[in-house]
Amino acid sequence: MTVRNAKIHEAELIKDIYESAKLFMRASGNMHQWTGNYPSLELIERDISNGNCFVYEEENEILGVFCLFKGPDVTYGRIDYGSWISDTDYYVIHRIAMKTHGKGIAQKCFDFGMSKNNHLRIDTHKDNIPMQRALLKYGFQKCGIIYLESGDERIAFEKIGE
Repeated sequence: MTVRNAKIHEAELIKDIYESAKLFMRASGNMHQWTGNYPSLELIERDISNGNCFVYEEENEILGVFCLFKGPDVTYGRIDYGSWISDTDYYVIHRIAMKTHGKGIAQKCFDFGMSKNNHLRIDTHKDNIPMQRALLKYGFQKCGIIYLESGDERIAFEKIGE
């Protein structure tokens, strides 16, 4: 098992994993996150080209995907109904998705993020209960509500390691 940078020729496969994750979201009652063509193939290709898209693979099969960005993240500039734990340098995880669920893949992605910087932030939709559970299980703390550029609300989480 390994986490590595995604390669541009894997963009279509990554798009398929995102589409599968969207089906899982809908089946789990999350009807409003990642609607339409989001994340688009163009966004995926940009994430890969910029070195921000990572894949988790086992035995040469990609089982998970996520993006990792060095903060600050403009959407995290305003937080309501709470506050961030720390203003130290942080990394942000966006667009995390698994091909299969219940196998600890999210934890491996979080582990990788923590290996880059022991201060991570992430957000998710209020209806994304499986992701909220995974975040809390890993030790992320719920911090408040942030707003996407569209104005949509997301629950903000933060974790600071030792």
